[in-house]
Amino acid sequence: MKLRSREHARELDDALQPIDWAIIPDGVRRVDIDAPSGRIASIESGRRGDPRVLLVPGATGSKEDFVRMMPALVAQGFFVQSFDLAGQYESHQAGPENCEPPRRSYDMELFVADFLHVLDQEDTPVHVLGYSFAGNLAQEVCARRAERIASITFLSAPPVPGQAFLKVKRIGWISPFTNGTSAAWLMMTGIRRNWIPVPADRLRFVRQRFALTRRRSVADILTLMKKTPNRRLELRATNIPKLVAVGQHDLWPVDAHAEFATVIGARLAVYEAGHSPCEQTPNQLVWDMLEMIRGDRP
Repeated sequence: MKLRSREHARELDDALQPIDWAIIPDGVRRVDIDAPSGRIASIESGRRGDPRVLLVPGATGSKEDFVRMMPALVAQGFFVQSFDLAGQYESHQAGPENCEPPRRSYDMELFVADFLHVLDQEDTPVHVLGYSFAGNLAQEVCARRAERIASITFLSAPPVPGQAFLKVKRIGWISPFTNGTSAAWLMMTGIRRNWIPVPADRLRFVRQRFALTRRRSVADILTLMKKTPNRRLELRATNIPKLVAVGQHDLWPVDAHAEFATVIGARLAVYEAGHSPCEQTPNQLVWDMLEMIRGDRP
């Protein structure tokens, strides 16, 4: 359904019903991609040749995180793709051992190489959304290959460089005392036990995909997030439209996201949601992306 207004988007979000997140919806196709780290799982919707949107999930996430956004983007005339990061869910067999030459860990170069491989499937610039850790990847890709980016959305992405977990609300002070392995155990245990409550339909799926996700990949990603790149100057220097989108109840304070948006010259959108507006307020998020892409009111 084509979005008619911000109020229409809000009404659609208010009417969302439980779904089986493991089932790919009608109109969405599964496609495997041979990337530098191995075969990665992706989904796509819409017509190839239309302006492309690439939605990239973060640690413990997957391509399914965006299935509620895809219909609205396709209705607006976009070709939409998403893929599981190496080591995550249905890309669990992709990893550093498959790189040429083999790498020692799931490091930044591995993830950036896969990201660029997907971008370069077509020649035209791509509208990119980086969710959480993938926001760090989007920063790196934009700094290195800005000509490949048509617009960039940072969704619930770490808003501070360096040791990003220090700024996490309430528990950030613990982060200096944990390494990637222990942090991964805590994170995955918390998700399994629903410490931050999510609806039952969503909880079933996130528990299910842990059966495939490699804990090593989660540990390496969390280690990388303690070294969040500082690409603020490069981002500000580009003319690429930028959006910082975040839930009111995100892991990081909204003030930190607002400061990040100001420094890089991005719009800021805040939703009545947690860390996952793509699941909780997907149509409002799409509306704000459309306004940013079109250059509508600031």
